[in-house]
Amino acid sequence: MESSLQTIAAEKSEIDKIIKQFFDVFNNTGQNQPDWTILAQICIPETLIIKKTGITETTYDLNSFIEPRKVILTNGTFLDFSEEELEEETKIIGNIAQRHSRYQKSGTLNNNTFLERGTKLFQLIKTDIGWKISSLVWEDDL
Repeated sequence: MESSLQTIAAEKSEIDKIIKQFFDVFNNTGQNQPDWTILAQICIPETLIIKKTGITETTYDLNSFIEPRKVILTNGTFLDFSEEELEEETKIIGNIAQRHSRYQKSGTLNNNTFLERGTKLFQLIKTDIGWKISSLVWEDDL
C-alpha cells in the first residue's frame, strides 16, 4: 500500500509540473519571452484544445492554438500578461488523468489592465516518456 501511495504521489507531482509549465508559457511579464517549444514537449502532437464561450466553441489543434498567441504576446497587444493556477483537483486512473483547474489571467490588453478567472479541464495520458496533455477545454468566467 505504501508503494502505491508513493507512486500516486510521484505521478501527481509530474502532472503538477506539466500543468505549471503550461501556464508559465503564457507569460510576457517584464522582459520574459514565452518559450513555445515547451508546449510541444508537454503535449502530444494531436492535442485538441477547445475554448468555450457560452454555447459556442472554438476548436484548435496545437499549432492553430499557438500561432495567434505568439503574435498577441509579442506584438504589444498583451503586455505583462500572465496566467496562474489558483486551485486544482486531479484524478489519476492508471495511465490516464484529468485535472480541473481554476485559473487567473492578468495583464494589459490594448492599454487596459484586466484580471479574469476561468476554468480549464486538462486530460493527460501517460506515454513511454511520461505524462503528456492530450486535450484541454477552457471557459472564462462571464
